[in-house]
Amino acid sequence: MRVVTSNEFRANQNKYFDLAEQETVFVARENARPIIIKVAEDDDMLSLEELQSIQQGLEDLYNGKTYEMRENENLDEFLNRIEKCIK
Repeated sequence: MRVVTSNEFRANQNKYFDLAEQETVFVARENARPIIIKVAEDDDMLSLEELQSIQQGLEDLYNGKTYEMRENENLDEFLNRIEKCIK
């Protein structure tokens, strides 16, 4: 494990990216939580389909394409009602 300052990291990014291949690098920041740099494992990666699904969900949220539970509606009723809308 290596701990470096944000200034040191900025000045030598490639060095610390290369080092992250062997060990975890912590970038200490003043008045903020540190940033951890490490190589992603295969199970950390999302598929293209997963990324597109997340992107579509975010676009739906931004465009107001959401469903709300009605007052006194239980979860089963809500899911049954929106199931018809999303098919």
